[in-house]
Amino acid sequence: MSDKVKYELEFVIQASPQLLYQYISTPSGLSEWYADNVNSRGEIFTFIWDGAEERAKMLKRKSEEFVKLAWEESEDDSYFEMRIIVDEITKDVSLFITDFAEEDEVDESKMLWENQVSDLKQVLGST
Repeated sequence: MSDKVKYELEFVIQASPQLLYQYISTPSGLSEWYADNVNSRGEIFTFIWDGAEERAKMLKRKSEEFVKLAWEESEDDSYFEMRIIVDEITKDVSLFITDFAEEDEVDESKMLWENQVSDLKQVLGST
């Protein structure tokens, strides 16, 4: 198994941190843009795409700031994190994503995030 490469993406989102946090931390919010359906039982989130399920554990969260999850199937220390950053001067709100992918899949993985965040912006009316 090859080591995964960590990468980061930043997206400016025109929404309040409070509203954005609801979309990155709750099953109903995540199912609006990230997956076809999302369920949770305690700290375990089940993401459903086209009938396929993947489970992730909520490792950490801080209200209106970030969520950090790890896929249960992952055999390494990789995780994905969605962090809300507010620029102190301009008050612009950004969604900062940290994720891991195999070296030859980083571009594809980044494109997937870009498409999903584009859906999030549409849901938020932030296009």
